[in-house]
Amino acid sequence: MKILFSGGGTLGPVTPLLAIHDVIKTAYSKATYIWIGTPYGPERLLVEEKGIPFQTIASGKLRRYVSFVNLLDPLRFLVGFIQSLLLLRRERPTICISAGGYVSVPLHFAAWLFRIPTWVHQQDVRIGLSNRLMAMIATIVTTALQTHAGTLPKDKTQWLGNPVRAEIATGDLEYAREIFDLRDNLPVVLALGGGTGSKRVNDLVAEALPQLATLTNIIHVSGADRPQEVLQGLSARYDTYRVYPFLTKELKHAYAAADLIISRGGFGSLTEIAALQKPAIVIPKPGHQDENVEFLSAVGAVILLDQRTASGAALAGLVRELLADSERRRQLGERIFQLLPKAKETDILAILNRCMI
Repeated sequence: MKILFSGGGTLGPVTPLLAIHDVIKTAYSKATYIWIGTPYGPERLLVEEKGIPFQTIASGKLRRYVSFVNLLDPLRFLVGFIQSLLLLRRERPTICISAGGYVSVPLHFAAWLFRIPTWVHQQDVRIGLSNRLMAMIATIVTTALQTHAGTLPKDKTQWLGNPVRAEIATGDLEYAREIFDLRDNLPVVLALGGGTGSKRVNDLVAEALPQLATLTNIIHVSGADRPQEVLQGLSARYDTYRVYPFLTKELKHAYAAADLIISRGGFGSLTEIAALQKPAIVIPKPGHQDENVEFLSAVGAVILLDQRTASGAALAGLVRELLADSERRRQLGERIFQLLPKAKETDILAILNRCMI
């Protein structure tokens, strides 16, 4: 059995697929894998760390707004489609699995022509255009949210929950204190700017730092695509602040240490936060992330901070308030855990087997 995963550009479509990979690998030790991603996205590091061969294809981004670049996208899609046909003929996968991302679209349409089963997983509150297109020809569609089961093709859509990497729950607090050089007498805030990094989140954390540096340890994952000079300078100035462009194996230990998380609003991060029952201040990227976070904020599962009106002082105030209120943190962690249940391993395997019948 050969599994072809596809997705990238950001880590949103990547982390649930890595979780599915881990489940399949445990159940089918002889299965082989290949990953099709983007040339410049952050996914390559995580994928290759798993030992999965990584390749790229061309693809046009599926924009819903007017842009001059849109004129080039049909050509890129055509090139990606031809590359997909050649790749599928060469690799002959048993099934293609995607959780979204424009790089998956030409691949899944090529798989449909070859009659290769395809599985599409929908995470976000807003259904993206790439998933809407792939759902039309998919063998099966799964959803992270129960409410979506009726909004995609009903005859082949199933509510699954969101797959979460099992390793995320294996972090070690004491090891985290050692590798991140944490002060034992202070709580820990973990700030995540998303897979490619968010300049706005980085700026807010930097602005809040003078008010927080004496109150808490801060582990800041700033994003490999963002300039590091200013943040590295702040790290040299404040001995409770640690900044890293990217974390792979160390992330689980950062999660274990965190008393509070500051995060973007991607569904991959949100479901990992939910699985660990961690309280979170979420700063969504305008667009589909707004809808993810508004859904959770409305029922008291996260604290929403709007980047368009936020300031470093406002972020620092929220952090101080939550660190002083352990009961509120506990309630936030419990509520997000209840709202975003992770996918069961048995269900993942059942869907895999159903696709290949």
